[in-house]
Amino acid sequence: MALSSYIDINVGERRQLLKIARQSIETGLENGQALRLKGTDFDGLLAATLGAFVTLTQGDSLRGCMGALQSADPLAQTTAACAFNAAFKDPRFTQLDAGEAKDIRIEISILSEMETLSVSDRDNLLRQLQPGIDGLLMEDGQYRSTFLPKVWEKIDSPTDFLRHLMTKAGLPGDYWSQTIQFSRYHTVSFAED
Repeated sequence: MALSSYIDINVGERRQLLKIARQSIETGLENGQALRLKGTDFDGLLAATLGAFVTLTQGDSLRGCMGALQSADPLAQTTAACAFNAAFKDPRFTQLDAGEAKDIRIEISILSEMETLSVSDRDNLLRQLQPGIDGLLMEDGQYRSTFLPKVWEKIDSPTDFLRHLMTKAGLPGDYWSQTIQFSRYHTVSFAED
């Protein structure tokens, strides 16, 4: 079955998720914990069990990005947890402080369901990738890495996309094995003004 990139999210739901993400960061600054929501308070897409990523930027610079490829929690709670983790748990950055919080911009990416790709070799995988559309998850034993579709804005060739994905996992850029597995997904992304 072909992967659908359609995720029906209206303007009100987008605003609500951005507000939840901002509140979770503020809660983290106040008491060191993510915002906890009641799962019964939400309906529609906010109650769906979808994966999400929250990306924080300061100006044009990345300030944190964390997510969940899949989640058993409602999307509203997943968003709160991802926002907190992006602000305070991304190992690439120091924890966000109160002075920085007002200057960050929040972007949320909601993930579609995963589609397992059947690939025989590296060239076969590269032919299946849709630049600018596909997010990609690579798994091989203890190694796991993903790139959101947004990464295509900086890496436009499938060959480079795959090479960087392998490097991100701690593997050589030209790595391949008989046990390697790939899944693709699509996202709907939106951000604060």
